[in-house]
Amino acid sequence: MNRRQLTAFATLLPGLALAQGSDPRRIRVALLPDENASTLIQNAQPLKNYLEQRLGRSVELIVTTDYSSMIEAMRFGRIEVAYFGPFSYVLAKTRAPAIEAFAVGVERGAPTYQSIIIAGASGPVRGLEDIRGKAMGFGDQASTSSHLVPRALLLQRAGLRGGADYRVVHLGAHDAVARAVQSGQVAAGALSEAIFRTLITRQVIDPARVVEVALSAPIPNYPMVMQGSLAEPLKAAIRAAFLDLREPEVLRAFRVEGFAPTNDAAYDILRETARVLELDLGSMRG
Repeated sequence: MNRRQLTAFATLLPGLALAQGSDPRRIRVALLPDENASTLIQNAQPLKNYLEQRLGRSVELIVTTDYSSMIEAMRFGRIEVAYFGPFSYVLAKTRAPAIEAFAVGVERGAPTYQSIIIAGASGPVRGLEDIRGKAMGFGDQASTSSHLVPRALLLQRAGLRGGADYRVVHLGAHDAVARAVQSGQVAAGALSEAIFRTLITRQVIDPARVVEVALSAPIPNYPMVMQGSLAEPLKAAIRAAFLDLREPEVLRAFRVEGFAPTNDAAYDILRETARVLELDLGSMRG
């Protein structure tokens, strides 16, 4: 091969690599940072073992500090697979259009879950209207069930707008919201109903010290998302690993019964919710 042929071949290499996709020997899987990181990692060890066996390569579990850092890690290729919250996925897709939602968690036979608003049992809040003029606790700004959906619920059911009719307090993780309500730090708070039940089961939250104020309508559940630039055989293997998943001890890390196929269009309802709240997805921290 002469110099001209070598130069032409070298020019083609990047395009060939892009067409074939990346095929890393280590798969970095990010778990949603909605609870304490060490607890999440510990509970997900069976997942790590399962994926290593199915994919035939090493798996590293990652819990980022918050939703924003998880989105940025996906955007810049520092993780291959991620378990996003529905709204944090929508934000990530805005910044990294090539990522692909491929599976959704199934709970109680449906690919949906709910947000719950709770209040202190000894406090003044018993209904949504009682939140007017008080501190309302939310999780991460990019959280679906701990921010976007309950904020829309307060607006649509009670006419309460955050910042004008009540004080918005972001507390980070879902468990932090529940603890803040229980301790009286905030008058009410919102989080995933499934996480709330888990916190009661683990005796992190005393059900006698909180009251349930409202439940949201069903929300599209958390999606599994992967980099669109991965090699097609690897993407097929990752997709199959989650859709075939049946082991209860592995699924426990996701608080679901199993996974079903999904796609980006399933999350358009959250884009519409953000529009109702007049949120600019492109400028949101998340």
